[in-house]
Amino acid sequence: MWVNPEEVLLASALWMTERANPYFILQKRKGHGDGGGGLAGLLVGTLDVVLDSSARVAPYRILYQTPDSLVYWTIAHGSSRKEITENWEWLEQNLLQTLSIFENENDITTFVKGKIQGIIAEYNKSHDIREDDDTDKFKEAIAKFHKLFVMPEEEKLVNYYSCSYWKGKVPRQGWLYLSINHLCFYSYLLGKEAKLVIRWADVTQLEKNATLLLPDMVRVSTRCSEHVFSVFLNINETFKLMEQLANIAMRQLLDNKGFEQDRSLPKLKKKSPKKVSALKRDLDARAKSERYRALFRLPKDEKLDGHTDCTLWTPFNKMHILGQMFVSTNYICFTSKEETACSLIIPLREVTIVEKADSCNVLPSPLSISTKNKMTFLFANLKDRDFLVQRISDFLQQTTSKIYFEREITGSLSSSDDEVSSQQGSVLSCSPQRSALSSEGDSDRQFNLNDSRVPTATQALMTMYRRRSPEEFNPKLAKEFLKEQAWKNHFTEYGQGVCMYRTEKTKELVLQGIPENMRGELWLLFSGAINEMATHPGYYEDLVEKSMGKYNLATEEIERDLHRSLPEHPAFQNEMGIAALRRVLTAYAFRNPNIGYCQAMNIVTSVLLLYAKEEEAFWLLVALCERMLPDYYNTRVVGALVDQGVFEELAHVYVPQLYDCMQALSVISTISLSWFLTLFLSVMPFESAVVVVDCFFYEGIKVIFQLALSVLDANIHQLLSCKDDGEAMTILGRYLDSVTNKDSTLPPIPHLHSLLTDNGEPHPEVDIFKLVRSSYEKFGSIRADVIEQMRFKQRLRVIQAIEDTTKRNVVRTIVTETPFSIDELEELYTLFKAEHLTSCYWGSTSNPMSRHDPSLPYLEQYRIDLEQFKVLFALLFPWACGTHTDDLALRVFRLLDHNADALINFREFICGLSVMCHGDLTEKLKFLYKIHVLPDLSLLEEPDSACEAMQYFFEDITPETSSGTAASEKDDGFVGVTFRSEKVKKMQTPDYRMYLRLWNQETKAKLENMKDLPKLNQSQFIELCKTLYNMFSEDPSEQELYHATATVTSLLLEMGEVGKLFCSPAHKTDEEDEDERIAVPSRSKQERHQLEDSSPKDTATSCAMLLSDDDTSVSSYSVLSAGSHELQCEDIAEDTVLIRSGAAAAGHHGRRGGLPHSVSIDKDWAITFEQFLASVLTEQALVQYFEKPVEIAARITNAKNVRKVGHQHMSLSDYEISLSG
Repeated sequence: MWVNPEEVLLASALWMTERANPYFILQKRKGHGDGGGGLAGLLVGTLDVVLDSSARVAPYRILYQTPDSLVYWTIAHGSSRKEITENWEWLEQNLLQTLSIFENENDITTFVKGKIQGIIAEYNKSHDIREDDDTDKFKEAIAKFHKLFVMPEEEKLVNYYSCSYWKGKVPRQGWLYLSINHLCFYSYLLGKEAKLVIRWADVTQLEKNATLLLPDMVRVSTRCSEHVFSVFLNINETFKLMEQLANIAMRQLLDNKGFEQDRSLPKLKKKSPKKVSALKRDLDARAKSERYRALFRLPKDEKLDGHTDCTLWTPFNKMHILGQMFVSTNYICFTSKEETACSLIIPLREVTIVEKADSCNVLPSPLSISTKNKMTFLFANLKDRDFLVQRISDFLQQTTSKIYFEREITGSLSSSDDEVSSQQGSVLSCSPQRSALSSEGDSDRQFNLNDSRVPTATQALMTMYRRRSPEEFNPKLAKEFLKEQAWKNHFTEYGQGVCMYRTEKTKELVLQGIPENMRGELWLLFSGAINEMATHPGYYEDLVEKSMGKYNLATEEIERDLHRSLPEHPAFQNEMGIAALRRVLTAYAFRNPNIGYCQAMNIVTSVLLLYAKEEEAFWLLVALCERMLPDYYNTRVVGALVDQGVFEELAHVYVPQLYDCMQALSVISTISLSWFLTLFLSVMPFESAVVVVDCFFYEGIKVIFQLALSVLDANIHQLLSCKDDGEAMTILGRYLDSVTNKDSTLPPIPHLHSLLTDNGEPHPEVDIFKLVRSSYEKFGSIRADVIEQMRFKQRLRVIQAIEDTTKRNVVRTIVTETPFSIDELEELYTLFKAEHLTSCYWGSTSNPMSRHDPSLPYLEQYRIDLEQFKVLFALLFPWACGTHTDDLALRVFRLLDHNADALINFREFICGLSVMCHGDLTEKLKFLYKIHVLPDLSLLEEPDSACEAMQYFFEDITPETSSGTAASEKDDGFVGVTFRSEKVKKMQTPDYRMYLRLWNQETKAKLENMKDLPKLNQSQFIELCKTLYNMFSEDPSEQELYHATATVTSLLLEMGEVGKLFCSPAHKTDEEDEDERIAVPSRSKQERHQLEDSSPKDTATSCAMLLSDDDTSVSSYSVLSAGSHELQCEDIAEDTVLIRSGAAAAGHHGRRGGLPHSVSIDKDWAITFEQFLASVLTEQALVQYFEKPVEIAARITNAKNVRKVGHQHMSLSDYEISLSG
């Protein structure tokens, strides 16, 4: 390929000249090709690898030089002699003559360089190559990566690093290549090559260690091996990228969401590092955006644009605080360098003015931002203020829904601050949905009939059930009033709503307890749910309207749990509270069908509804499920299991003396799920647990960990003396029951957990505020970033454990149905799953989402389509030989695809493989017969015979069909809504699969009978013969088997001709002919017996009687009748035999199962399975071949070391490599 001209000073160093002329030199790298160049070649090869030389991937090059100059220019390089020769010949034909015209050497150099650059530019333009995607250096690395590891172009390289790989006790210096789906290593030292390829999806542990010998070491573990890498130039960057890529793989295993590159990244700057790829920049940007969203609780689709150091003027303490400003599409945020000093979130929807103030020595480069609630923020010391203002202006123009907020904002600002009750409307000035309530007693406004006529509660349920008389006043109410005043003073000083300054003082107020009146609004604010609600007006009402009256599995579970949600609270002892809870849970299940509904969501949601309006409770639930407790509420509660592992790690660090005892009793795993999933709401008295929820919405998951550790620490002595887990659970249960909130103004609500415990001595009361403060004092050092690091480690462990459990369950389910051993089944399942994953990486004809659904039963979770099956068929199935393999794979796939959904599960796959490997002679022959008698459903030219074949096909079905059918008919969304248009379409369009399922149910109970198998017509028989001849192409007894096959086919042809004696006259119409063919199976028993009893000799005599005087009606077996024993494989390759004389050219169409009517195939000709079986039994060679069992172990080993490269349309080039995992 042509390359941009680069200067070379020493042309002969490590290169050998092969061709030369006055202007150009073609060179080959020493050590490349035959002979290897001896010791010098080995040294050169080693240097190329260690120094990352492009000569390793391009060992040929062309240099340009002028006759009188010592400076050379590289203008082309190639990976093969053919490629470089094409470039050389083009130069000789197109440039040499032209260059002789020039007189000045500088002109020649300028011309050549310009010409080469023009060719490259033209190539890039015609191939749509973006110049700014990757640097030339990185493009070389990509080419090297694809060549060394034989990866298709779809496999994207992210980055590569120099390091050492420890193979045994010997380090191998080389290069670590990190791509989206694989970790690869390559080393070449003195002629010894080392390659390693590991799928990220197979990684079970990834850790960074330090020892005396290896201060920087990365250990990568899979299920069956461990790999150590060291001597990194930048180990932190490398390890972070490895973590990120492993995380992407785990996400794919969890919910099948593959990686999609973000094409909207800004262009590279001129001073960017040479080795940074566009993909690496994309992943870096994602990681920064994730940290940014987590820090400020922003919506999950928010992307960070950039950040810069600056100072912020804080009016509450009259200081300029040093920190960082973050700018994204919809927000401007600030956090101080000192973590707890101050943080700030300014939604662009709230911004009214952005202006550059005048610079001065005291305040250089200031920027003023004003908002709708009359707050002004002053930033200074901005490095690139003009550029920043331009970016903010651009984002402001893109911000939508500004008019909506301008119209509604006045309502929340006009509320009176004198009335305590009006706080419900005024805490969040930028929340238009929260208009002030006129008074607490205004309980008749329970529902709001909005535009869509969906009744939703407009008040928090708590306001309707607070039993407080006007004259009632006690110390608790006084304390509550003081708390409210403290918060009002805080709003006055620090601002109110989303844009308020969040400081250590805010945290102190939260730890003292949020007032009942303000709780829901402050939860919205601190969780970030207010932002999603403000930017999605009307979204909840629409969801409620669409989901009303719709039923699926989630709604059934919701109905079952509604009356178990805080049943002790009066708000949920009547239909109004229950209806609100039903609407919120159903709307969320409708919004996120991947989660749908999970137990514990009802408890959390019921508490949210007590303190927040219905729509606000919905958005709080969204924040919880999708951001603050990720993956907690999916079908396998993966997030909670991950945090359980994190909690065990933290317990090991912070309460080591208790850790061993807890592990022995398995207490941590028992308690953590119930504590974490419900945020202590199910294990603590209600009025105490809501204080925990206050802190959780402000600080996040670290509060839950801190509190859990405090509970263990407080009971350490009692727990150490426990003898079993029951005793430990009782101690912890009593302790949590005794946690009280003495400040609560609510009437006492009996705690369900305490009612169920035994009548032992109650634990002394524990004040919730003291417990929370104690948790901060003892365990407040736990950092959010450390928790995220631990979560990554545990996520690998948990997801891989789930995958192993799935594999064990699948194998246990089918091990009794197949002769394969458990180990063989596990290996086959691994290959089956790996093929599914490969198609997710590198594309497939079907959607991976439809083939992997973790919510389905174990056997249905991974399914493969035809293209994937072809790969496994070629590697594992014993009949896969030669060019006929793909055609045979299609036939086998259709037979195994019982529910006709174009996908097969693992049981169906094993069903076919076990017949081919371990079936007896009759089973194998029946399988072979059935794959050819099955008609092509895409060409339904003979519908009646198709029905006949299909009816039999589904009689011999394996036991899982009913579950498979149920799974295929099951929708993962709401039947009436999510897929409404699809369902209507399906009902209107006749679908043969529906009829096949019905036939399947009708015929399932029947016992299999050979005589029920449909007859094989002539075109199907031709295909069967082709399969037989191709099947033996690699067998040691090849010639003997060919002779036997020729004898059998001759015999069967004769039988078919005899069968025509009992068929209808030839002058019948097609329609009558078809009717007659349907009737044949029911009346041909006697005929079949007659055929079976007749000897080949008699049959031949009978056949001779069929020959007419017409030359065109030569019998179809006449081609084989003479000299059939000498027939070779080549004789049948082009379909020129076994077909009547007028149909020779049409054999090609027969590959898909049936031939068009225009081809002169004899419709009356047919054979039965009994005839086929009897004929094969006459030939000992065929009997031995089909009776011979196939050892699957060797095929599994071969399949593990061989991977098909690229798409199905590419060549089947395979390579062997040391694959791990």
